[in-house]
Amino acid sequence: METIVRRRARGIAGEFWALSDVSFAAEPGETVGLIGANGSGKSTVLKLITRIIEPSQGRIAARGRVASLLELGAGFHPDLTGRENVFLNASVLGISRQTVRRQMDAIIDFAQIGEFVDVPVRNYSSGMAMRLGFAITTTFDPDILLIDEILAVGDHAFQRKCLDRLESLRRAGVTILFVSHAMDQVQRLCRRAIWLAKGELRADGDS
Repeated sequence: METIVRRRARGIAGEFWALSDVSFAAEPGETVGLIGANGSGKSTVLKLITRIIEPSQGRIAARGRVASLLELGAGFHPDLTGRENVFLNASVLGISRQTVRRQMDAIIDFAQIGEFVDVPVRNYSSGMAMRLGFAITTTFDPDILLIDEILAVGDHAFQRKCLDRLESLRRAGVTILFVSHAMDQVQRLCRRAIWLAKGELRADGDS
């Protein structure tokens, strides 16, 4: 629908390729930074891996359970409390309520939302939503973790806390794809970086 609306608005006919001939593999325990200007195709890569969208050509193989944090509030029901949203998100991931109960205190503690865990999410600030989303996404042992520019919302202290958590997951063998415009974060977390420009892979190597 968005494509049709854009074409009508601009009076443009034809095709637009968000990605073209992009190919790469990421191994278990590898952390890969995806960098490039806005509109270069970074977020499209993550949406393809999560199967939010399907590729027009080519194929994608993701071995293991994929967890993603692609945008603020994604997967949250605004009328449910933070605690209720933890159970909701976990059920989507196929995680039992018993497991969630065991991990609940750790999630609340990491997210630093205290008593607000029992307040509807619609009343959360963007930072609170990010902290809770990050805590949920990284707590339930994903095999592949996708993060899209989400750390830009948090304060500096919590960003450091998130990066420490991501480094711990990497050491545990989790594959991480990390989209960011913060080059210092990419260099700290990622040994490898992929540069996308206008939907094409321009470079792939040491960050």
